[in-house]
Amino acid sequence: MNQFLCGKLREYTFLKSRKPEAVGITLFRMFRARVRTAAWLSFMTMVSVASFTQESFTSVQIRPDRSVTFSFRAVGAKQVMLSLEGSGPAVMSRNSEGVWSITTEPLVPDYYGYSFLVDQVPALDPENTVIKPNLINPENEFLLPANPPAAWEVSEVPHGILHHHFYKSSVAGDQRDYFVYTPPNYDPREKTKYPVLYLLHGYSDDASGWWAVGRANVILDNLIAQRKAKPMIVVMPLGYGDMKMIEHKWGAWADTGLRDRNFAKFREALLTEVIPQVEKSYSVSRKAEDRAIAGLSMGGSETLLTGLSNPDKFEWIGAFSSGGLPEPFDKSFPAVDANLNKQVKRIWISCGTEDRLIEPNRRLFSWLKSKNVNFTPVETPGDHTWMVWRRNLIDFASLIFQK
Repeated sequence: MNQFLCGKLREYTFLKSRKPEAVGITLFRMFRARVRTAAWLSFMTMVSVASFTQESFTSVQIRPDRSVTFSFRAVGAKQVMLSLEGSGPAVMSRNSEGVWSITTEPLVPDYYGYSFLVDQVPALDPENTVIKPNLINPENEFLLPANPPAAWEVSEVPHGILHHHFYKSSVAGDQRDYFVYTPPNYDPREKTKYPVLYLLHGYSDDASGWWAVGRANVILDNLIAQRKAKPMIVVMPLGYGDMKMIEHKWGAWADTGLRDRNFAKFREALLTEVIPQVEKSYSVSRKAEDRAIAGLSMGGSETLLTGLSNPDKFEWIGAFSSGGLPEPFDKSFPAVDANLNKQVKRIWISCGTEDRLIEPNRRLFSWLKSKNVNFTPVETPGDHTWMVWRRNLIDFASLIFQK
């Protein structure tokens, strides 16, 4: 299936699944409003400054050397910039027909989010139907394919199934959702009890983040087919304990009371609502040794706050580029000491070396060492991007539930 059809299918599935009468109406309307606002800005920009010629126009061209040329038609604009995931804003050049363009250096094969800034106004690409969903900053997206295909690319292997669940949260006081991936050949009628990974998204994403952007289901399909990972069930919940975290946008992190309440209520919702529902509905093991928790950025902090405080429930803990983790760590983790080594099989903590969060993560490394806690510190090239987190998931999923 080509990129266009995959994009249309993903958009249709993503939007269709969020019926206002069934799921977090707040989430649905917020996401829809974000997408419509960004699309409207793009449309108005095009109406006011675009050339109305109807010839074929390609906005993303992948070159043989893996460099990519981006183009955007805006006749009356004074400046157009490209915002590409993993890179800073870059000024584009204008030709005589009002088409702005820029060619990147050769890129590593992966999915990339991007958008444009037209005279400092964010704009989506009207020529690309593939949207990278986000509650605050939706973008377009394209795939730079690898040869052979990478773990996040759909391959000719058996595929698992994504299930979408909705429920009323008494903890958060709203309607919310979560996704469950079941591996190929999963049959609830059989006696097999599967291990389960609770996989948490980052700030500004929603419950779909890990499959719609992170391609977690595709990654698991490929790893399981290659026998690099155990067949497992993956649960992807909504990662907010308090939706004011999104209503206040990035300024929410300056409100430490809101931040701490968000973390505490998320942990409570996961432990008392999501996990019991999953264990009632799916054939999963209830043993701590068969239960893992991992997450990125905000979800990485939620992973540590939940996992390190509940070693009787999670024996596998993975934190990717953890963000917003409250310091001092002695206050956040009062019970953590060397006894944790007898209870947890693996604590795996990673961060990109170009990530703005590398220093807080290094402070966490030092603190865990001071407590004589065994853990695996991982530093990889890369910034605060999905290119880092997809690879983190590949590595972590290959480690967990192994004897």
